[in-house]
Amino acid sequence: MRIEVPSRDHMNELSKALSKAGIMNRPKEEMDIAISNSIVFKDKFSKLMELPFEEVRERLRELESLYKVFIEMLKEKELSFEEIDEEYVEILEALENANAIEIVGEKLKLAKDVPLEDLEFEVSIPLEDIYERVEEFEKAGGKLVTEVLLSKKYYVEVMEVDFEAIQKALEIAEDYTEDDIITKATLEGLARSTLAELILNIAKEVNRKNELLDILLALEPVSLEGEKSEMRIYFERDAVEDFLKELQTLGYIKVKGNRIWFY
Repeated sequence: MRIEVPSRDHMNELSKALSKAGIMNRPKEEMDIAISNSIVFKDKFSKLMELPFEEVRERLRELESLYKVFIEMLKEKELSFEEIDEEYVEILEALENANAIEIVGEKLKLAKDVPLEDLEFEVSIPLEDIYERVEEFEKAGGKLVTEVLLSKKYYVEVMEVDFEAIQKALEIAEDYTEDDIITKATLEGLARSTLAELILNIAKEVNRKNELLDILLALEPVSLEGEKSEMRIYFERDAVEDFLKELQTLGYIKVKGNRIWFY
């Protein structure tokens, strides 16, 4: 079970906390490459509003709402950078480019009123949203932009299949990462625990690896049913072979050649 954390410090601290609790784990860093493609229009707000695309107008309506709120905030008082939420950054940049913002000490103030229509924005539409209409957008002046982001990802791999140990690990991890990551890890942990239990039960009756794999694949998908939900677990033969090696590393079984036996 892999738990993503926001930094190397979080990774090391979580790994130490898990080890202290007797939970086998392994910190891991990976380089991540994210690639996104989009059609981009860059112009004054008034010119962008003339484009015949609802996707563009929808984004412009969002910018209009943000502009109204942000301008009112600036008219009420000078703002520090800490007071400006991320959603207003695009508005702030447009105002700065129009020389409408003045920095006084560590605070920002409105230097002059600039109508929204005169501010310049960059509107980006994900390529997958308009894939069949790309030529239409390009003819209207849109530019195809590919963005490549290189980043580091930090994880702690919990090397347990016992669900009680997994639950304990997740409780500890709550202090080190986001709720959505905990939710994803919980589902992964439940799937791993279920698959491990099934493999070990089959291995008690079948001690030949190929036969065990055939039986397991015939049972796919393995289903876990709740009162109002269901989890279906799918797997590939090669992935199960790797999982058998992991169960061996954890001391549950021993695999050699085509033979499986318990320690």
